[in-house]
Amino acid sequence: MFAPFFQTLRRTGVPVTLREYLDFLQGMQAGLVTYDVTGFYHLARTAMIKDERHYDRFDRAFAETFAGLEALTAQDILAALDLPADWLAKLTEADLSPEDRAALAALGFDQLLDTLRQRLAEQDARHQGGAKWIGTAGTSPFGAHGYNPAGVRIGQDASRHQRAVKVWDRREFRNLDDHAELGTRTIKMALRRLRHWARAGAADELDLDQTIRATADHGWLDLQTRPERRNAVKVLLFLDTGGSMDPHVRVMSDLFSAARAEFRHMRAFYFHNCLYDGVWRDNQRRWSDQTATLDLLRSYGADYKAIFVGDATMSPYEVLHPGGANEHWNPESGQTWLTRATTQWPHHLWINPVPQDHWPLTHSIRLIREIFDGNMVPMTLDGISRGVRMLR
Repeated sequence: MFAPFFQTLRRTGVPVTLREYLDFLQGMQAGLVTYDVTGFYHLARTAMIKDERHYDRFDRAFAETFAGLEALTAQDILAALDLPADWLAKLTEADLSPEDRAALAALGFDQLLDTLRQRLAEQDARHQGGAKWIGTAGTSPFGAHGYNPAGVRIGQDASRHQRAVKVWDRREFRNLDDHAELGTRTIKMALRRLRHWARAGAADELDLDQTIRATADHGWLDLQTRPERRNAVKVLLFLDTGGSMDPHVRVMSDLFSAARAEFRHMRAFYFHNCLYDGVWRDNQRRWSDQTATLDLLRSYGADYKAIFVGDATMSPYEVLHPGGANEHWNPESGQTWLTRATTQWPHHLWINPVPQDHWPLTHSIRLIREIFDGNMVPMTLDGISRGVRMLR
């Protein structure tokens, strides 16, 4: 009965395998979840989703597969899904006391839904309290923030009594889609894969394994220490600023904040449109306090990973010709400086906030992508993850 759900997951791009699906079925067979829709949701997600980037796709596939069940009668569900005869009844009785079950049995699940449809057709105003109409804070079987042993909760953001027959709350999980625009948290999650741990510095961290071994060898407590593990990755971050990058200021700020938090050895510099003979670290002093790009090439070795962030959207002359820059005279072309940079730092990447399907429409994007040997990715969680694999 769950095969359509598995097929929907695969069709919507969730990388779930047959092995994970069988693990989910084994969990159901073992009775890890019994007559509990929320528990079923979490069991399915735990068994079949191994990366939180895919939570949003899973939620959409779950909603697509099981959408509309709240509007069906018990007979409709049994006929369509071939459920066990007692499944629906047990679902409606979950967590109810014997008295509540008796009250629910007297009303009947089908009759409850029929009554709800009738109320929806008759009611034309909001109701607070009471025992009949759809409203709030009453004892009607329909509504929110009230109480009824056999009710349908509508429009309430959380369960108060855990006794509604149906939960009609809208659930949205959009932040972790790996094709969505990035926020600080998701950028950190993607960049974290680039970390390389190394033990360096003073030996001031307790080494428990070696302490146990040395104590056993010597017969007395022999404390052993070791250097603390630190992220040894070195990153040069070049950020395009101004002009066509203005619409992307927020996500650029998120990227800078996340990179600053993740990498201990990071140097950040700004440029405009394309890399030329100078970069700067403070936009307020971009003309009075520039750093020569040639000095960067001499100062930072090939062990640094160079990440350029920009929309690469400009006139082709700004890339290909001396004097093509729109703010100053550049004696050498942007292509020359970018080629020097990619040669000096073999592990290089360009992150582009422009959607990838728009790239073929802009000549300068194609040019820079060629200079970077194809190492250009969109500014999405999936794109950053692919970029991190390129850098590694």
